[in-house]
Amino acid sequence: MSFIKPLPKFDPRSIPVLGIDNHLAGVALDRLAPEALRERFRHPPVWTPEHSVEKKFVDREPALASVLVPLVMRSELMLLLTERTANLSTHSGQIALPGGRTDQSDQDAVTTALREAREEIGLPSDHVEVLGTLPIYVTGSAFIITPVVALVKPGFALRPNPGEVADIFEVPLGYLMNPAHHRRHEVQFDGVLREWLSMPYMEQPVEADSQARERYIWGATAGMLRNLYRFLVA
Repeated sequence: MSFIKPLPKFDPRSIPVLGIDNHLAGVALDRLAPEALRERFRHPPVWTPEHSVEKKFVDREPALASVLVPLVMRSELMLLLTERTANLSTHSGQIALPGGRTDQSDQDAVTTALREAREEIGLPSDHVEVLGTLPIYVTGSAFIITPVVALVKPGFALRPNPGEVADIFEVPLGYLMNPAHHRRHEVQFDGVLREWLSMPYMEQPVEADSQARERYIWGATAGMLRNLYRFLVA
């Protein structure tokens, strides 16, 4: 087995922005309503995912995994995201969709995503309406991920697993489905050009004496959200 040199520790915010995709059309607001999403997954268009396989940067056996793309049905749809704890072995400290590795007892990708969401953030499955799945996304850390898109009924109480989740927050789906907020980056490492997207979001403070906080969405999470954009805009 060949050795693959791991990526160095770096702050993705320090990598220059090569371009912003504000020349592309955003997803129309009427397509971001719950019933419109149900219809889109019942009758999907012909489309092609933009991001599928990252360049591998670890030497390990591939592992199946699933993530939940939980769209909370508030006055507008809000995407529920997590910030991973700093002690995790992979993707520590990053913004992520709730999810994880497939267990042998899991029936399918949907079972994995729902189980992981319960274990990771305490999201009750009876609040979740699964719409469907997006094409698999292979990360540079060798996870073969199936994104499971779902509507989530409000009224739940979350219980984050302190060993995995540092924080939980929501971002308006309309913001993420507007490519004017999609930024392109690339970095050369060990002779390999690595490219990714970022979707920084400034979360406004709830309390008057608090400051706005940047939620830096990038890498695999941004790549899967870009595929959701392509699916909805097709």
